[in-house]
Amino acid sequence: MISINAQPMKQFAAAYPSFKSFYKQKLRQHGIVGSSFVLLHDNQMIAREFYGLAHLEQKRAVDENTIYHWASITKTFTGIAIMQLRDRGLLKLDDPIVKYVPELSAVHNRFGKMEDITIRQLMSHSAGFRNGTWPWGGNKDWHPHEPQHWLQLVAMMPYTEIEFPPGSKHSYSNPGIVFLGRVIEALTKDDYEVYIDKNILKPLEMYRSYFDTTPYHLLKYRSHSYYLEKGKLSPARFDVDTGITVSNGGLNAPLTDMTKYLNFLMGSRDKQQQQTYDGVLKRSSLEEMWQPQIKILPTANDGDHRSDAMGLCFFIEDNFNQHFIGHSGDQNGFIAHFYLRPDTRTAYIVAFNTNATTNDKTPDTGQNTRLLDREIKEYLFKQIFPLLEPTK
Repeated sequence: MISINAQPMKQFAAAYPSFKSFYKQKLRQHGIVGSSFVLLHDNQMIAREFYGLAHLEQKRAVDENTIYHWASITKTFTGIAIMQLRDRGLLKLDDPIVKYVPELSAVHNRFGKMEDITIRQLMSHSAGFRNGTWPWGGNKDWHPHEPQHWLQLVAMMPYTEIEFPPGSKHSYSNPGIVFLGRVIEALTKDDYEVYIDKNILKPLEMYRSYFDTTPYHLLKYRSHSYYLEKGKLSPARFDVDTGITVSNGGLNAPLTDMTKYLNFLMGSRDKQQQQTYDGVLKRSSLEEMWQPQIKILPTANDGDHRSDAMGLCFFIEDNFNQHFIGHSGDQNGFIAHFYLRPDTRTAYIVAFNTNATTNDKTPDTGQNTRLLDREIKEYLFKQIFPLLEPTK
């Protein structure tokens, strides 16, 4: 059995105050209004931080009850739902997507037939669809945040094309995940939100997690979100509705609930608890989602210390000689990400309610939440996670 002995935890306790100071100093530097952070090890919360305000006008501080919008982290829930349906024999990952979403036959595919595009390719962002869900409009106050109805997406399909040979490369696609949400609805006859609530949120006791607009009794916990552009702070839309794109990015939840989700991903040494987790998705199927499907080409910021791949709705990252599973989210002023290191059963999640964009021509200077996001991640990967190595 793998256990963590006292010495690594002692090292962690000695090192953590420096990270806490770094985290708060960086939040101030980048102009973040509010943020939360949780670090878990072996299903135990070993650190958490709350910073700033959840709502400027109300002068409401961030605390453990603050509800954030998790944006594209929702995609991991959609992937788990697809695996549930696979395990129940209702679909195969290599089935053509048009078997369940026949409207996609209208998409132009100069590389072959639409029948060649599979559920697996959608889950690994290698099907060839564009990135954005709503490329026409959306920048006016009166525009909906996202398309509200399935028929709006259907109307776009004759004007949509496959942009590269399916399966040939990774290219992040929001519409691809929306189509997976449609598969879930077609097979279960439940709305996406209802299916996820019944089959993931409730079994994991994520009782204050929900999709899109906030129930009235939770509004007092809902974080606002903000844009900081060229030094000027402005509020984003409050409590937006992601409409038909909900399976792509509609989840809202407090960190207390997201901690329960990370514990599910981490797995439990307690047999009874693990049986509950297996009732959501058996461990072998979850770990199947973490197997590389396609390589992600590095960017200029990646450096030579990391290697990335796409699994099934999860990102896989080998960084600083460690192996991580994770996902990020960025929508309507909220930015968040989580990472899990399976071998040490260590994970963290961080959320910001401010999207700061630099007022400098150099992206690595000025106020920039994306840069901040990367700085926190690299600090943890290099200086905190290695302290929690297993001993046999």
